[in-house]
Amino acid sequence: MRHWNLSVKYLLLLAAQVLVWNYFNFTPLLTVTILPVMILCLPLGCSVSMSLVIAFASGFAADFLVAGPTGLTILALVPVAFLRRPLLSMVFGSELLARGDEVSSRRLGRTKMLIAITLSTALFLLIYITADSAGTSPLWAMAVKFAASLALSSAISLPIADLLCPDTEARWR
Repeated sequence: MRHWNLSVKYLLLLAAQVLVWNYFNFTPLLTVTILPVMILCLPLGCSVSMSLVIAFASGFAADFLVAGPTGLTILALVPVAFLRRPLLSMVFGSELLARGDEVSSRRLGRTKMLIAITLSTALFLLIYITADSAGTSPLWAMAVKFAASLALSSAISLPIADLLCPDTEARWR
């Protein structure tokens, strides 16, 4: 039941991401994204190859449904999926992967979850903005876009992580 619930939430959030990119593009100096946190909150039982397939499919769906360069989201999202486990073990410790616990911001701490979200979003945005600009924007514009997008996307992603990673057990320390 948990995986069906997660699948429905994941598809609804993917649709929300597509709507945000299509209809709420306020300025060219801001890219709001929740895709990295969606990949970060996949169950730990999901293998690396399966998370790569999910990232590719999510990126393809986003690229196909958004009026933008095709393949750009795939290019930025697949490395996030590839580095998901090392990032989780770096932030939360290797015990999380060894025990097979699920990621939960309430159990593991909101500060650590915010750090993990910020790192994954920074990786996504670094690749996305660099590939999207491709020498057509000055460095200051790319840096402003990166900083503003990282701040807003990380702030939006923390409640989404709570939605995707519900606390099913008591908090441990």
